[in-house]
Amino acid sequence: MDYSFSTIGALLGLAVAIVLIIRKVQPAYSLILGALIGGILGGGGLAVTVDAMVSGAQSMMSSVLRILTSGILAGALIKTGSAEKIAETIVEKLGQKRAIAAISIATMIICAVGVFIDISVITVAPIALAIGKKAGLSKSGVLLAMIGGGKAGNIISPNPNTIAASEAFEVDLTSLMLQNAIPAVFALVVTILLASMLARKSGNAISQSDLEAQEGKALPGFLPAIAGPVVVILLLALRPIAGISIDPLIALPVGGAVSILVTGSAKRTISIMEFGLSKVVGVSVLLVGTGAIAGIIKASALQYDVIRMLEAMNMPAFVLAPLAGILMAAATASTTAGATVASQTFAAPLISAGVPALPAAAMIHAGATVVDSLPHGSFFHATGGAVNMTIEERMKLILFEACIGLTSTVVSVVIFLI
Repeated sequence: MDYSFSTIGALLGLAVAIVLIIRKVQPAYSLILGALIGGILGGGGLAVTVDAMVSGAQSMMSSVLRILTSGILAGALIKTGSAEKIAETIVEKLGQKRAIAAISIATMIICAVGVFIDISVITVAPIALAIGKKAGLSKSGVLLAMIGGGKAGNIISPNPNTIAASEAFEVDLTSLMLQNAIPAVFALVVTILLASMLARKSGNAISQSDLEAQEGKALPGFLPAIAGPVVVILLLALRPIAGISIDPLIALPVGGAVSILVTGSAKRTISIMEFGLSKVVGVSVLLVGTGAIAGIIKASALQYDVIRMLEAMNMPAFVLAPLAGILMAAATASTTAGATVASQTFAAPLISAGVPALPAAAMIHAGATVVDSLPHGSFFHATGGAVNMTIEERMKLILFEACIGLTSTVVSVVIFLI
């Protein structure tokens, strides 16, 4: 048993980071400072602490590189209008009577093809609010439909959290996406049920001021809109189907380039790439800070103490996977940061305990969607702002969101046990 820092020191460092994030200090700096304080308080000394932080941050570089290139796909889907067209088509096809299902499925698909979950909600929001007003649905029900659909799509997407988990466990990205396909479907069903219940309650109605003025902008056709995501899926699927490995570093930007070309947006390529980069820079910087504190936690006695605690309670080792995802996402109020810290810290102990890498990564990933939308994170405020919801109203949805995330987590665990 070899570790450089005490469990108490690591936990204190994480607590400092949480407090700073709640106090609105930039999350990456909060995590870096928390890592530094945790290492020193954990008894490692300044030099050892810095080495662990640098090592942790270095371990994130391959994930950061893939995430930076994924910005081309995300930027293309958003700026060409492809994401909006996909959402609009799904809502139109399912109709007003199935408005909640349409909103949930639209957000799920947009998130699943590579758009970040908060941006997926923001993209679908104008369409969802418009159809929600016509159908007489409450704002809470409409927002929960988007958030739940996004959570379902997030665990089967080539998004930063999935990339980080696949990197930490050294598993194929496509395989990890497919591993949580069934949990995603269950999460979608629970989303539709809960959102439908909320949508019919009186009060919290959608007003005319909530609706964005339509600019009459031209959107691409449906086939050009889905061309980029289809190319990404096909390229990533070559490994399990034909044994040909196409790294996400290549597949994601190629899909973005295809989307730009088929939608006739080639002249705007530079601005689209700049926009896409602007959307992933924040996540990439966050992952550097996340890597720093993960380096401290990974080099501490925390993982050993948690395993001993589980053994004392006669609980199997695999419980550590979903539990780590839940707790770390709650601490950081971020699916990406939570999945990353949990994966980086507990990948080795879980594998050593006999838990296969792929289901372990999937359980951590699903667990990271349970309480990742707490008020000290940006997702809480971004989604509430997308529908002009007050903080008090937004707070009431957290329990429902947790039920959706818990559904996918439980199903992911059951699949492992079968």
